[in-house]
Amino acid sequence: METKAIRLYGKNDLRLESFELPEIKEGEILAHIVSDSICMSSHKETMQGADHKRVPDDLSEKPIIIGHEFCGEIVEVGSKWADKWKPGQQFAIQPNIKWPETVNGLGAPGYSYQNIGGDATYVIIPEEVMLQDCLLEYDNPAYFYGSIAEPMSTIVAGYRATFHIEDNYNHIMGPKEGGDMAILAGAGPMGLGFIDLALHNDYKRPGRLVVTDIDDSRLDRAKTIYTPENAAKEGIELIFVNTKELDDPVAYLRDLTGKDDFDDVFCFAPVKPVVEQADAILGYDGCLNFFAGPTDSSFSATMNFYDVHYMSHHVVGTSGGNTDDMKYALKLMNEGKVNPVAMITHVGGLNSAADATLRLPEIPGGKKLIYTNIDMELTAIDDFEEKGKQDPVFAELAKIVKKNKNLWSVEAEQYLLANAKEVSV
Repeated sequence: METKAIRLYGKNDLRLESFELPEIKEGEILAHIVSDSICMSSHKETMQGADHKRVPDDLSEKPIIIGHEFCGEIVEVGSKWADKWKPGQQFAIQPNIKWPETVNGLGAPGYSYQNIGGDATYVIIPEEVMLQDCLLEYDNPAYFYGSIAEPMSTIVAGYRATFHIEDNYNHIMGPKEGGDMAILAGAGPMGLGFIDLALHNDYKRPGRLVVTDIDDSRLDRAKTIYTPENAAKEGIELIFVNTKELDDPVAYLRDLTGKDDFDDVFCFAPVKPVVEQADAILGYDGCLNFFAGPTDSSFSATMNFYDVHYMSHHVVGTSGGNTDDMKYALKLMNEGKVNPVAMITHVGGLNSAADATLRLPEIPGGKKLIYTNIDMELTAIDDFEEKGKQDPVFAELAKIVKKNKNLWSVEAEQYLLANAKEVSV
């Protein structure tokens, strides 16, 4: 089977190539990838090359396929898995397999393998993915939900990792039910997914949710997608705040609670003032979840340890999610309880994936969604209408997304897959 894929040969060396996949073994599965969303982790991997802890040392001789947020359908099943998987089945994948026989025991699709990664048309799923129960059944007309299930699983993990303590010192996992929750720097793509989860999960929900940012355009977009009126129907008071315009953000935020503090605070930016602001608004038995991963290994911020002792402040941090987190994210999406499509701001074909991965920090907006079988420059959804003046495909896509608050949709995906040009190398 010939595949087209983006392969990493070394630092900043990504190439779109065609090559032949070998015949699958009895413990392997041949799969067709439809969509993959680009993660900042893939950008970091590309920058580091073989220095990355999940990437093999012999990268220049044995390049790997990048991309780990992918969704597709089964093509051929090795005999060992024929009782569970059938050709034509849709799937999503939990890439965080940490298989002991791979690089540093941390090997993962999109980082460590020559024949599997999200930025490809066809891949071979290795046996260890199935052995770890990381190949997940997926039944949804929209492939893009399967691609953003992995980033949503990291949000689920962060949400669940928060904890509080009873008088007998038992840890009660999750945010405080009906409590005051703040998401600082929370109007970006991951913050939007977190708002969706906080409002609509069936686990634990706050009574008041305060979302801060310093960018009015991001806050305005968040308000149109998750309106305070709709949040009120869920029994939650939703408040958006631009802290850049405030003389004393800490005092202002504390006043919003009516009790001068928050039960749960999630920090979505690895920025010292934001972390310290999060610490300053915590109340008794409050939990600070440092969600944003810094690139600086020496990153630090000041924390009040008097309050750690006398106010029982807690700090947690999470990186990635596990299989249960991803299954829960898929469940909520398939049931229509969460719709994290707001995370997606750009769409492109496989031909645009290498450049987008290399330049990811420079490209504004949220998630960049790649359809691996088509040729399409990476395009912001907000630019569809302008491009539609010259291209009828974009003109129709603009009409479709306009019906859905200018958000990507099942209809938009199906139209694009039916009408876009096939990718070529």
